Amino acid sequence: MPATGRRALVIWAAAAAVYLLAMFHRTTLGVAGLQAADRFGITAAELGTFTVLQIGLYAAMQVPTGLLVDRFGPRRVLTAAALGMGAGQVLFAVASSYPLALVARGVLGISDAMSFVSVLRVVAAHYPPRKYALLASVTAALGQLGNLLATVPLTFLLANAGWTATFAIAGAATAAYSLVVLVRVRDTPDGEQEPSPATSLREVVGQVRLAWRVPGTRLGFWVHFATMFSPGVLSLLWGYPYLVQGQGLSPAAAGSVLSLLVLVSMATAPVIGQLMSRWPESRMPMVAWFLVAAVLVWAVLLGWPGGVVPPPVLAVAFAIFAVGGPLSGVAFALARDYNPIHRVGTASGVVNVGGFTAITVSALGVGLLIGGDTASAGPSTFRMAFLAVTTVLLLGAWRTLVWWRRARAAVFAAETRGDEVPVRIRRRPWDIPAEQEAATS
Repeated sequence: MPATGRRALVIWAAAAAVYLLAMFHRTTLGVAGLQAADRFGITAAELGTFTVLQIGLYAAMQVPTGLLVDRFGPRRVLTAAALGMGAGQVLFAVASSYPLALVARGVLGISDAMSFVSVLRVVAAHYPPRKYALLASVTAALGQLGNLLATVPLTFLLANAGWTATFAIAGAATAAYSLVVLVRVRDTPDGEQEPSPATSLREVVGQVRLAWRVPGTRLGFWVHFATMFSPGVLSLLWGYPYLVQGQGLSPAAAGSVLSLLVLVSMATAPVIGQLMSRWPESRMPMVAWFLVAAVLVWAVLLGWPGGVVPPPVLAVAFAIFAVGGPLSGVAFALARDYNPIHRVGTASGVVNVGGFTAITVSALGVGLLIGGDTASAGPSTFRMAFLAVTTVLLLGAWRTLVWWRRARAAVFAAETRGDEVPVRIRRRPWDIPAEQEAATS
C-alpha cells in the first residue's frame, strides 16, 4: 500500500473510532434499560422517553451537523462529538434523578449526532468516489462493534462494577479520545479545512429544500427510514426487555441474541458494500427483498401461538433484522449519486433523519402501549406493543416503493434528455405509469 494510502487509512480509522464510541453510548440502554427503570423509579413510557429524547435530538441535529461539517471541517466536529459524549455519559453515571438523567441522554444524543456524517465527509475527502459505498459500509460495520460492546461485556460490567463506575469510565475514556482525533484526523489530504463563511438561515433552508426535491434524496430518506429502525429499536431499548420479560430468556441468553444484531451486521456490511460498489443497480432490489423478509418475520414473531417464540426462531429473526443496518447504507449512496457534490453533506443529513425518526416514533409507541411497569410485561403485552413497530415498517415500505418508482422515472427522463445518470437501470413495465405520473406532477 502506498504511503498516501496508509495515511488515509489511519485518518479514516481514527475518525471511524468516534462512530464506534457513539454506537456504544447510543445502545447502552439496550441492556441497562431494566436497571435504569429501577434506579430512577420510572414506568415503561418514561423509560421509552430516554430513547425518544436521545434519538429525536439525533434526528433533529442531522442537517445542522452537515452544515457544521461543511463550515468547520470534520476534525473539529468529531473532537466536539467525543468530548460531548464523554461528558453526557459521566453525567448519566452520577445522575440520581430522572430529569438529570434525561439531560444526560440529551447531551449524548446531540454529540452522537455529529459522528457519522463527519466520518462520511472524511471518507469523501480521502478516497475516490468508487470506494465511497464500500468505506461507508465498513464504517457502519465498525460502528456495530460499539454496539457489540454494549451487549454482553456491558452486561458483565454492570453486574460486577456497578452503574456509576461502568458509565463513568466509559465517559472519561471517550472524552480522552478527543485528543487522538485532534492529532490523527485531517479534513483533507492537504491538511486542515479553512472555515467557510457563515451561511444565512435563508440559504440553509434553500439548500435543504433543493436536496429534498431530488427524488433520489427522498428515496434515500425512506430507505433509511424502513431498513435500519427495526434493528435500531431492538438494540437501543426494547430488544432486551422483550427477550427477558416477554420471552423468558435469561439475561445472558438475551445478550447473546442481541449480539446477533451486531455480529450479522458486521459480517454482511462489507459484502453489501462491495455489491453496491460493483453493481449499483442491485441496491434497491436488495432493499426490497429485505423489507419483504422483515414484514414476514414480524408477522411470525407477533403471530406465534401463545406468544412465547422458541429461541432458535428468535435468533433467526434477529439475524434477519440485523441486515437492515448495512442496507441502510444504500440511502447515503443515493444521496451522493443524485446530488451535486456541494450539497452532498446536506442531502446526507436529510437522509439520516429518516431512520432515526422511525426509531423515535416506534420506541415511543412501544412504551406507550406497554404502559405501566416494564418488569410485569408479558408475551401478550409485548405482542400488542410491537404493533407500533410493524405499523412504522409498513409505512416505510410503502413510501419506499412510491419513491423508488418516482426516482426511476426521473432517471429515465434524464436519459431521454441526454443527461448523464449515475446508475443505468433497465426499464420495467411498471415504470411506465411512474414516468407518466412524474410528467404530470
